[in-house]
Amino acid sequence: MGRAIGMLGVLIALAIGAYLYTQQAKSVSKEAGNPRATIDLVGVKMDLNNLAQAERRYNAREGHYASMDQLRSGGDISMASDHRGPYNYSASTSDNGFAITANYSGPANPDAPQSLSIDENMQIH
Repeated sequence: MGRAIGMLGVLIALAIGAYLYTQQAKSVSKEAGNPRATIDLVGVKMDLNNLAQAERRYNAREGHYASMDQLRSGGDISMASDHRGPYNYSASTSDNGFAITANYSGPANPDAPQSLSIDENMQIH
């Protein structure tokens, strides 16, 4: 009896996890519009988070924020280029903050965000 209840609990947990996963996948797909755009968008969001973490590391070490070229030459990022798919990255810095922006430059796609950015608060907008 105890095993049956335990197995039921596992099945319920798996069902809830599967439901949440499908809802998240639907959300990302609606935001991007098609499978290729969804892959690009997820990659861009990961890149923005990685670039922001690199800025924070650089600032902790050097006492100021850096351009993407400085991050690359300092070994803080390993990205060979400033783009992913149809998105191009740029960074702007000030004494007390930074903003990294990904701008869409691909073919017309009304479902693809035209711009995404992240700042020192680690929030993607």
